[in-house]
Amino acid sequence: MSQEPESQYSQDYYLAQINVALMKAPLDDPIMAEFAAALDEVNAIADQSPGFVWRLKTESGNATDIRAYPDPKMLVNLSLWQSVEQLRIYVYKSLHGDFFVRRQHWFEKYSGEHFGMWWVPAGHWPTVEEGRAKLEYLELKGNSPDCFTFAKPYESPSIST
Repeated sequence: MSQEPESQYSQDYYLAQINVALMKAPLDDPIMAEFAAALDEVNAIADQSPGFVWRLKTESGNATDIRAYPDPKMLVNLSLWQSVEQLRIYVYKSLHGDFFVRRQHWFEKYSGEHFGMWWVPAGHWPTVEEGRAKLEYLELKGNSPDCFTFAKPYESPSIST
């Protein structure tokens, strides 16, 4: 797994984000073909987006073979960004947004929290386990500085102190 980004950014804190999704079928199933075919391009757009710092991936270039949950159809995405706004632009206004609005074609409705953000000190690379814990916290406690959503984002600790 690729864990540490190059030290090309100089901030005290970075925005970590995790999202999970339950596929309707295995990635090699025809139902998932359009999604699977776009993975490299969508990931390349993330990598080149303003504010992007790092994303969890294996040697394959993505995280689809990382098993964070017992169900092998559960995908996990974990990344670091410089700001909430830069992540928001990538999520909703890039090619990713085109796929996001059609997610019901490839993914089941997930009953738990599927997306969360939190601030991490520079030099800390979040783990899948940490991300899962953040989603569980969000589900139990709701939006807080410990984990939040786009609906109620929190500023970086370096801004709010």
